[in-house]
Amino acid sequence: MLCHFVTTNKAKLDMAQRGNKASADVIQCLQCLIHGHRNSIVYACIGKLSCIAPMQLIELALGLGASNMPFILVIREGYKSNELRKWLSEEEFAERTKGRGLLIQGWASILSILSHPAIEGLMTPCGWNSVLEGLCSGLPMITWADLFFNEKLVLQVLRIGERVGAEIAMKWCEGETYGVMVKREQIMKAIALVIDAGEKGKERRKRAMELGMLAKKAFENKESSYLNVKRLIKDIIQISEKRAEALHC
Repeated sequence: MLCHFVTTNKAKLDMAQRGNKASADVIQCLQCLIHGHRNSIVYACIGKLSCIAPMQLIELALGLGASNMPFILVIREGYKSNELRKWLSEEEFAERTKGRGLLIQGWASILSILSHPAIEGLMTPCGWNSVLEGLCSGLPMITWADLFFNEKLVLQVLRIGERVGAEIAMKWCEGETYGVMVKREQIMKAIALVIDAGEKGKERRKRAMELGMLAKKAFENKESSYLNVKRLIKDIIQISEKRAEALHC
């Protein structure tokens, strides 16, 4: 159902309003992206990674900043987020990366951002929703795995990503136990490989784009996913009708 929404809903307002109320002006954010950075921006969607230690999130921010690539970093409210916000303020991170980096603290519309032509790659913890959204948007991915089966799908089956090197799936609030597991150099390397202008990078982006087109086609009238969702709705209606009949017997 999520993939259906991603591939069929073209209205910018609908995409921007998906989920919680946005903590950032989506239109303003996209205008910042357009200016001088077409087809080159990395979107870092850390999701559940907000529960990891602030020192690891700081290392992520430093890796993005040192990559020399334009980026968007979305940091949601989460585990010890006050410590991270304090560091961002003291280090003037937003000011130091102004014009190349966009820092959003809170919720942002992933669909509005991923659908923008300036986005070149998605950094994802490999939650199924973000993988589907990246796939349907035709984007190569930088995998910071929290769910390793999904990461293997992206890297080994679809072959549209590069990993940053995370080896352990952390439980909620266990980040302090592990500290910094992924260094900024690993983050910089993964970004460089995904944005690579060479043949390998071009081939990865071509596959991602082709998969995105196939995902969109699957939800066209009478195609596979369209028919599957239609059957699902029909089954739900039939089950509901049978239960209603049984209650009146």
